[in-house]
Amino acid sequence: MADSIQGSAYFPSIEKKYGRPISEWKGLIRSSPLTKHMELVNWLKSEHGLGHGHANALVAHTLAEDKAK
Repeated sequence: MADSIQGSAYFPSIEKKYGRPISEWKGLIRSSPLTKHMELVNWLKSEHGLGHGHANALVAHTLAEDKAK
């Protein structure tokens, strides 16, 4: 259940639909100068064509991962 809350349940469909591994998406998010959740979501949507749910899942999971470090 915790995985789906953090977004990882979406990962297989994200990789299939957009053709990039999750590690690459996380790298893009981490290298972005943006830091706020919705800024990153909107950036993924506008610059990389992701849908809202997929962008939100990637950002939520990446930020949660970074916070846990």
